[in-house]
Amino acid sequence: MNIILFDKLNLENKLSTKDERARHMKKILHLNVGDVFSCGEINGPKGDATITDIDDDFVSFSFKALDDTSKDLFPVTLLVSQVRPICMKRILREAVCLGVERIVITGADLTEKSYSKANFYINGEYKKVLFEGAMQAAQTGMSEVVFTDKLDDAVKLFDDSYNKIMLDNVLKSDRLSSWNPDKTKTKTVLSIGPERGYTDRERELLMKNGFEAKTIGTRVLRTETANSSGLALLLGRLNLL
Repeated sequence: MNIILFDKLNLENKLSTKDERARHMKKILHLNVGDVFSCGEINGPKGDATITDIDDDFVSFSFKALDDTSKDLFPVTLLVSQVRPICMKRILREAVCLGVERIVITGADLTEKSYSKANFYINGEYKKVLFEGAMQAAQTGMSEVVFTDKLDDAVKLFDDSYNKIMLDNVLKSDRLSSWNPDKTKTKTVLSIGPERGYTDRERELLMKNGFEAKTIGTRVLRTETANSSGLALLLGRLNLL
């Protein structure tokens, strides 16, 4: 944890010692009364927290906001097809860490239908992963997550204000590393398919809705590798990294 995040902070705060964040403060950071640590509100300000008391039940601390980082996310959306939850866990964590504003998770023609019903989503475990990604990045910004049943619904979320990129290694296309974004567009979306890739129908659907096909090479990458690599290249071409 490079920053410890909370839903809401006050001038004075109490955290149960059973909370994972309190355990991190005591066992990893070895904080004691008077020590200072980096702290912030999700999608809000960050600053310094000072330990004021520690007992068997609570860690008490004060908070002083130093920087309003509520706008630290980039105007980029990751449109990612459903994959195995263990893979999606890595994708979400890295996407938040890289600072994307929104993540749209969608079903796809070749996606296993049971993935969207996994406990990872039903029990809200995915929210903890978003939390971890933001704390790793030492920022307070946490990506919005939107779910759609199929790609046909997802493409409707993106109007002409977006640069639209489809990452694909089947169609003959230029490399993403040489892409020049349209600077008149204020937002960008990167679309990446499931483990088995897009179908021809989905490729045609995306292109009919204004998506340009780009590649990151001929190697077949793991889905989570393709997402992290694709986002990093995209953010670089947008001069955001």
